[in-house]
Amino acid sequence: MRNMKMHFAAIQRCLLVQQCMGTSSVNVFTSVRKLASATSTCLKVCIVGAGPAGFYTAQHLLKSRTDVQVDLYERLPVPFGLVRFGVAPDHPEVKNVINTFTQTAQHDRCSFYGNVNVGKDVSVQELQQAYHAVVLSYGAEGNRKMGVTGEDLAGVYSAKDFVGWYNGLPCNKQLQPDLSCETVVILGQGNVALDVARVLLSPLDILKTDITQSALQALEASKVRRVLVVGRRGPLQVACTIKFLREMLNLPDTRTEMLASDFEGISDTLKDLPRPRKRLTELMLKAVKEAKEETDARKRWGFRFLRSPVEVLAGPDGARAAAIRLAVNKLEGSGDAARAVTTGQVEDVECGMIISSIGYKSLPIDSSVPFDLKRAILPNNLGRVQDTSGLYCSGWVKRGPTGVIATTMNDSFDTARTLLQDMESGVLDLSVSKAGSGAISALLGSRGVRVVSFPEWEKINTEEVRRGEVNGKPREKLLDVKEMLSVAWS
Repeated sequence: MRNMKMHFAAIQRCLLVQQCMGTSSVNVFTSVRKLASATSTCLKVCIVGAGPAGFYTAQHLLKSRTDVQVDLYERLPVPFGLVRFGVAPDHPEVKNVINTFTQTAQHDRCSFYGNVNVGKDVSVQELQQAYHAVVLSYGAEGNRKMGVTGEDLAGVYSAKDFVGWYNGLPCNKQLQPDLSCETVVILGQGNVALDVARVLLSPLDILKTDITQSALQALEASKVRRVLVVGRRGPLQVACTIKFLREMLNLPDTRTEMLASDFEGISDTLKDLPRPRKRLTELMLKAVKEAKEETDARKRWGFRFLRSPVEVLAGPDGARAAAIRLAVNKLEGSGDAARAVTTGQVEDVECGMIISSIGYKSLPIDSSVPFDLKRAILPNNLGRVQDTSGLYCSGWVKRGPTGVIATTMNDSFDTARTLLQDMESGVLDLSVSKAGSGAISALLGSRGVRVVSFPEWEKINTEEVRRGEVNGKPREKLLDVKEMLSVAWS
């Protein structure tokens, strides 16, 4: 009898909240079903950020116990974070993980609340009052600056913004990069840098997946024929993986442009290298050797090692980048611990575009949450945010913007295990009843914030697939948040 009353009360709360927020009757019954399943005594967890870290954390929690209810809050109306907005368009297989995330979002004990800006629409403290545990998994949306004169000139972009432009991130839709130059310099030698280089040089038929139509048209008119990928250290410290390097070396109609002098003595070190580093280095050495035999390709790319940016040089108009001045470095130490030290020499490289791929950084979300400004992460111990109770973190905001999706998966599983340990040990007090999404939805409704549910996201998804078919693509992403909301709530 008591459970029936609880279910009835849940239904009443759901109907009231949905009525206030104008959600369709279909979503009312979806929410009723999920609320009813959550009325028994359970751990109520809120996850902030519906990217890979958030979904993997939710997945592990839901699979580990049947008495956990998870709510995912996302700033945008659409889920999946960097899987949607960060993975290169010619890597569609990587995005298959969205199928797993969709299964998680449709789980009876999981709900998605899009269009909610935590820190603005609702505070972290308010979430803590409504949930037994809050997991911050909101990623790294900030750019690391080069810190050199001229980096604000036209023609200088962050890799984050450039990737966001061709992947349809709403805040980057107006970027309109000028691709009328022949040479592009990319600063940084990680996988993101190679993603950008590959997109700039790839044949369009390779890219015609979910890349935005505006980006596809800009790349079709592009005059870029040469890309230099610059790093401050040497070949033995290059940060990309062998898969990404091999893709660059196999690009059609593109030859490598390496400096043989950068590889002097490198062959002698191979026997002492760990296997992954050895294979990567052998592939670069092979590319240097074969580069001499390639003559017919129209496009070129190559690494430039032991170089650091000193200044972006303007053209005659004083407003647009025309070259970059690089300091010539030498290495002190060896291996991953080797440090780049300037020699006092500089060289200028003419280029019409410079893309900085030196890293993302997380930003503070709420004044009540501790934040390490120097490391740009949440200070934590195994995912427990420092000096707080019931507050956790996973993904890039926990460890910094490193690794691939599998790295994020393992990291998020670790955070979920930490949270479950605290549940089992009594650190999280489950004897205290928490209102969960019922309280937060009512709060958001009173503030005029209308959420996007997962079924409403699926309406956006359907519309994007329909538009993609018109252009012969699997998807054409909506680029405007207002348009997303209009489709979701239609």
